[in-house]
Amino acid sequence: MSNSPLIQTIDLHKTYETGTVATPALRGVVLELREKEFTAVAGPSGSGKSTLLHLLGGLDRPTSGEILLEGRPMSTLSKDALARLRMTSIGFVFQAYNLIPVLTVLENTAFVLELQGVARAERIERARRILSELGIDQYADQFPQRISGGEQQRVAVARAVVSEPSIVLADEPTANLDTVTSLELIDLMRRLNRDKGATFLFATHDGRLLDRVNRLVTLVDGRIASDEVRDSA
Repeated sequence: MSNSPLIQTIDLHKTYETGTVATPALRGVVLELREKEFTAVAGPSGSGKSTLLHLLGGLDRPTSGEILLEGRPMSTLSKDALARLRMTSIGFVFQAYNLIPVLTVLENTAFVLELQGVARAERIERARRILSELGIDQYADQFPQRISGGEQQRVAVARAVVSEPSIVLADEPTANLDTVTSLELIDLMRRLNRDKGATFLFATHDGRLLDRVNRLVTLVDGRIASDEVRDSA
């Protein structure tokens, strides 16, 4: 494991402006994440969790401050360069799954590999392999609307990790799931973290999940209130 941070934020601020009203979402966040960490960002609604993940993933830009991904300042990247970075280095798992309804489970999983220009035979083989590893290969030819929410979220995880990105960002991944399915999903991500060395950062206010992480960062009013490193969960 490298001694250098995988992601580093430097005095990160984000303020949303609506007319003459300015609403600060992040206030000077300083954070370092390293390879193979399994980290949760927790805090009440409105604390800035989703904003932080969106900034780290290049989906939005900070008002001030800097984000370094593998030592590269994201502020210097054009929109096209950011899009390429998201495609190659960052996997996303969203609360609403964000699967493409007209594509099958297999096609959804392989989609990012297609965008990367991976040959069809290889991307299908890699997609089938990750679906099998996650226990959902039996749904490969189904469309998303034909499977349960928990199964759809597993597909979203498969899609996020199939290209072996540097980091997977998961924004409230269990918000629409029941307790049993939520714990199964987190345990699935834990297994990917342990077996494949995948780095995960997920935002949650779900207290059921927090004893399964190795590191817990708590945000309150856009500031880091605590940063607790734990023994292996």
